[in-house]
Amino acid sequence: MSAAAVEHPCDGEPESQLDVANRLMEQHPGYRVEIIGGVITVAPPPDGPHARALTKLMRPFIAAGLDDGETEVLQGIGLWLPGGPEDYVIPDLSLVDADFDDHMLENNCYDPAVFRLVVEVTSSNYNNDLRAKVTAYAEAKIPVYVIVDRKHGRVHVLTEPLADGYDSHQVYAPGQQVTLPASIGAEVTLDVADLLKAGQHRK
Repeated sequence: MSAAAVEHPCDGEPESQLDVANRLMEQHPGYRVEIIGGVITVAPPPDGPHARALTKLMRPFIAAGLDDGETEVLQGIGLWLPGGPEDYVIPDLSLVDADFDDHMLENNCYDPAVFRLVVEVTSSNYNNDLRAKVTAYAEAKIPVYVIVDRKHGRVHVLTEPLADGYDSHQVYAPGQQVTLPASIGAEVTLDVADLLKAGQHRK
């Protein structure tokens, strides 16, 4: 993910960051545009293995009954961040309260209070997922942040959000199983090797 260099129009008031971000999305269909810490970032559409890893990730949540009842499992839903006046992110995968529709704030983004868990599957923007988004999600008090780190072959599980990060940061390698906190609403176990294999190009 790269910071976007954007020129303001010559006439009238300067565009807000939100206006610029929305214009970039219109100009680059399929790209993911976010504002984190006051910086606009633009990421190209993810590759097929990224999508396959997300599908693999969704299955245990759905099997545990988390997509039918008090919660829903969703891809690409906007999360409004409290860290800046126009900050927002679009997690790859989210577990949200079923009444999330009642909690839209701005720009098709929702109150972080309805998010029980967010997941990022790394692409070329892996440093953003491993650094900037850690701070952003912690500030938003997202209880569980999972990173499928395709670059380094690991899965990170961050819990217990603080003001500028997470108090607990567990790292799992292939061959290990990840049991997510019961606070998400059901027992969900992820197989690290399966997730990482799904996220790789097949030869």
